[in-house]
Amino acid sequence: MLRYLVCVAVVLGISLSALAAEESALPLVFEDDFEKGADHWQPTDRGAWRIVETDRGKVYNQFKLSDYQPPHRSPYNISLVKDVVVGDLMMKVKLQSTNKDAGAHRDMCLFFNYRDPAHFYYVHLGARPDPHSSQIMIVNDDARKMITTNKSPGIPWTDGWHEVKIVRRVQDGAIEIYFDDMKKPVMVAKDKTFTSGQVGIGSFDDHGNWDDFKLYGKKVEKE
Repeated sequence: MLRYLVCVAVVLGISLSALAAEESALPLVFEDDFEKGADHWQPTDRGAWRIVETDRGKVYNQFKLSDYQPPHRSPYNISLVKDVVVGDLMMKVKLQSTNKDAGAHRDMCLFFNYRDPAHFYYVHLGARPDPHSSQIMIVNDDARKMITTNKSPGIPWTDGWHEVKIVRRVQDGAIEIYFDDMKKPVMVAKDKTFTSGQVGIGSFDDHGNWDDFKLYGKKVEKE
């Protein structure tokens, strides 16, 4: 079956890495639609996050800049999934940017292999790419650094809802970011610095809504 799917992917021009991610055996380890609140989440500033009612039900709303100072230049607004540590992962979530006036750096971020406030990866979903916007980043006891290996096209934000998927494979260091199109990544990177950690959502210094979060992965013990 897998050989057949690979052949189909080659014929249709579908990313083999995307196909492998979809067909992987990673189990679902956590999901949240926020209808029962956000008790499973660990924000850097609880006062900057809330549950709000919308036309799609309840969503997790990060509505102002967090009162949080990271040890190195990196995002201010982070909310991590509590007590779940994974290595390999596939993370999917629906998100809505609500900062219409942010301009070129209108952003939302997702975090993975998060070890502590000074050691983690994140993707900056920025409207216009530059070395600090619309890139895959590493924070390794220093200011954030771009590790994206392709030329990021930038994120085509609208005021509506979008979908993001992250694929992380520890063995070969692969990181793939998908935005709306779940077959073709908009950003890719390879790095083996961090092999496990928590995952999370947020923004650098903007705000937005989150819903329908799903995490597939290999759970590991927190070191």
